[in-house]
Amino acid sequence: MVAKKPLNQQRVLVFVADIYEDLELWYPKLRLEEEGIEVVLAGPEAGVEYTGKNGYPCVSDAAIDDMDEADFDGVLCPGGFMPDKLRRDPKVLSLVKAFADNGKLVAAICHGGWIPISAKVYRDVRVTGSPGIKDDLVNAGALWEDASVVVHRNFVSSRKPSDLPDFCKGMLQVLRDPGDLRTA
Repeated sequence: MVAKKPLNQQRVLVFVADIYEDLELWYPKLRLEEEGIEVVLAGPEAGVEYTGKNGYPCVSDAAIDDMDEADFDGVLCPGGFMPDKLRRDPKVLSLVKAFADNGKLVAAICHGGWIPISAKVYRDVRVTGSPGIKDDLVNAGALWEDASVVVHRNFVSSRKPSDLPDFCKGMLQVLRDPGDLRTA
């Protein structure tokens, strides 16, 4: 069971690489920081500027290879075209699997669901995502729902940028009281 701790003592890992969906990274990052949560942006390399799908820049705080799940309370997989590349990285997949196995937040929005699919953590998990990856989610054993947000145990998922308010509420729900969600 994941221990409950105040939001201002938590850390969330966010993946970044070129062609990330700008809003799906920045909106949750800023919302989590508003709650006092430390957000670490990890990319293929540390200190590199990555460009979003819509042209917004993002400099990584750290390299994915240097990340350890034990140092974080959750992981966020933004969408865009970025997840299609990152889901081929064994370190990304092992991190997501460790978060899932340890009952920590695994959040994915839009095409970000490709990463948990490839980490093989979605079997029998209720999820949503971009309609474009619905078949991928179902074929991975996930239980598809068409909703603005789906919270199932420690998993939070949403479909698209307009779902971001509900998505962030779902992430904060899991981070605030992770123990209450294990039987959901």
